[in-house]
Parts: sequence; structure tokens; C-alpha cells
Amino acid sequence: MANPVMETVTFRLLPGTDSAAFLAAARATAPLVAACPGFVARHLTCDEDGTWTDLVEWTSAGAAHAAAAALMADPVFQPFVAMIDGASARMRHPAILWRMA
Repeated sequence: MANPVMETVTFRLLPGTDSAAFLAAARATAPLVAACPGFVARHLTCDEDGTWTDLVEWTSAGAAHAAAAALMADPVFQPFVAMIDGASARMRHPAILWRMA
């Protein structure tokens, strides 16, 4: 059985992007992300220095990669992506080996 993964995407917003508008765009993606097979949970954070982190738990790396392809092709997802400085984005999919809730 495949390990679940924590998709970890760190990024900065494009200069002049309003945080409230970005959060609204993120909320608009919720139904799309939740409908993806293998979705478990999602958290969006922002550090004091303006670095954002989108943490999405998936049941497997395969589910994460399939969801990324589907989401990037969906026009509803584009306003969210359009506010991100693509050059600053870093995506990882480390396996979740232990969890405490």
C-alpha cells in the first residue's frame, strides 16, 4: 500500500496582490480540490516574511500528481494560480510516515 503524502508548495504572491483577494481565490478552489480522488485535507499558511505554504494531504503520490494535472487544467483554478509568483514556487511530496492529531 502506498504511503500518504503531504504536498508542500511554498511560494510568494505577485507584487501588489491583495492577500484577501488571494484567500478568496483559494476558497473558490475548495470544491475542486475536495472532489479530487485521494484528497484528505488542506491548509494554507503565510509566514511573517510573506512566504505562503499550501499543504495538501493526499492518500498517495499518484493521487497528488493526478490532482495537480487536473487542477491546473481547470479554468476555475486559474485565478488562484494567477496570483502566485511562479518563479518562487517550490513543490514537494514527502511521504507521511507518522502522524499525531
